[in-house]
Formats: sequence, C-alpha cells, structure tokens
Amino acid sequence: MGDTCTETSPATTIRVDLHDGTAVVRVTGEIDMACEKPVRAAIFEQLHQRPAGLVVDLTGIDFFGSTGIQLLVEAIAHAQRLGVALAVATDRRAVLRPLEITHMSQAVVIYPTVQAGLDALRADGVRADGVRAARHRSSAGVA
Repeated sequence: MGDTCTETSPATTIRVDLHDGTAVVRVTGEIDMACEKPVRAAIFEQLHQRPAGLVVDLTGIDFFGSTGIQLLVEAIAHAQRLGVALAVATDRRAVLRPLEITHMSQAVVIYPTVQAGLDALRADGVRADGVRAARHRSSAGVA
C-alpha cells in the first residue's frame, strides 16, 4: 500500500492509497459545492491512471448532498468509458439514504467497507461497468 496524496480543506480530507494496483480515494467530512473540486480532481486523476479498480471510500462522510450524487454519476460514467471497475464503500446513512432516494444505489455496487470493495474488485466480482456480476443486494443496495 502506498500513500500517494493527502489533501485537506476545512470540511473535507482526501487521501489516495494504492492496494496492489487498486486505487482507494478516501474522503472524510463533507461532499458539497464548497469542497467538491478537490474530491473530483482526486477521483478523476486516479481514473486517468487506469488502475486495476477504484474504490471510492465514503465511510467517513458526514454530509453528502446533490453535488456528491452528481460527482458519483460522472465518476461512474467516466470509469465505464475508461474500462475501470469502480465500487463505493460506505455504511453511512448520510450517504446511503441520498443514493437510495435517487436510485443511484442501483447504478453502482456499494460495499459496507473498503476491504469488501477491494476484495470484490480483486475477485473480478465487479465488471468495468460497475455492475456486480451476480447481484445479491440488500434492500439498501449494499453488497
């Protein structure tokens, strides 16, 4: 595992780690209009490096508004175009509820932990289009 970047703003901290070729973008704090740009930059920078997979870690998010949803929509589409498998890790209601309400929980595979996301990507359980090969979701859309 190699720490490649840490960026901090008043409401958000972003850290990028590599795990055997799979990138993990860890975001803690808030994702809203005021702090979206550095989060977007970190995710898209990792996608452009075409890792084996990308886990967007939202397990430390306290606020996830419409800006965060839009960011995920764009990241999923970009990952699909590049052929990079993408998964989201979170067990936080602040993230899960908006994703459920907007049906985004059906557009991306959500795991309760980063390790679960890493394991699934390594096992090729998630295709490059972000869809789980064998869908076994709970009602919350969490793997």
